[in-house]
Amino acid sequence: MTAVTAKRFSIAEYHRLAELGFFESDNRFELIRGEIIKMAAKGRLHSICNTLLVEELIILLARRARLRVQEPIILCDESEPEPDLVIARRSDNSLSPHPQSADILLVIEVSNSTLKYDRETKLSLYAESGICDYWIFNLVDIQLEMHSEPYQKQRGGFDYRVKRVVLPNEFVVIPGFPDLSLDLSAVFPAQIDE
Repeated sequence: MTAVTAKRFSIAEYHRLAELGFFESDNRFELIRGEIIKMAAKGRLHSICNTLLVEELIILLARRARLRVQEPIILCDESEPEPDLVIARRSDNSLSPHPQSADILLVIEVSNSTLKYDRETKLSLYAESGICDYWIFNLVDIQLEMHSEPYQKQRGGFDYRVKRVVLPNEFVVIPGFPDLSLDLSAVFPAQIDE
């Protein structure tokens, strides 16, 4: 009996499938460790929090970094996730390809229905790729989960050494910008009821 194996895709193959129209236009997909993953639909609470976060970061960063909203990042030949937000170093060329790990200052996911996936699969992928700072705006527990200092575990797998929970009425410093603080009360909606 032969073993069944799933086909893993490279970024080039994934892009070619998109060019050929293999993906429904009303759905979003991302490539994670060679697997094509259909992204969850965004609920009202996710959209509100994401919009408020983008508004605050645009004002705070004021052209000091590039803010990318739900755009792909390249992590390896088999992973091109589309995080909710990325703060990347500014490049001179606005037509440069998607940022890679070395260009990224912070990756942010806004999570409610995808919380487990963002805490496990995405966290491990970002740590393995050397993303120094990863934040999860946890809409289930109404808190920000900050992860920093990626490392490889003794028995395989990747994680972050430093994990910090910040409450929705507190301020946080934006990685790479010690003079910039984000007021979380301006990001988490005042009334959370999905």
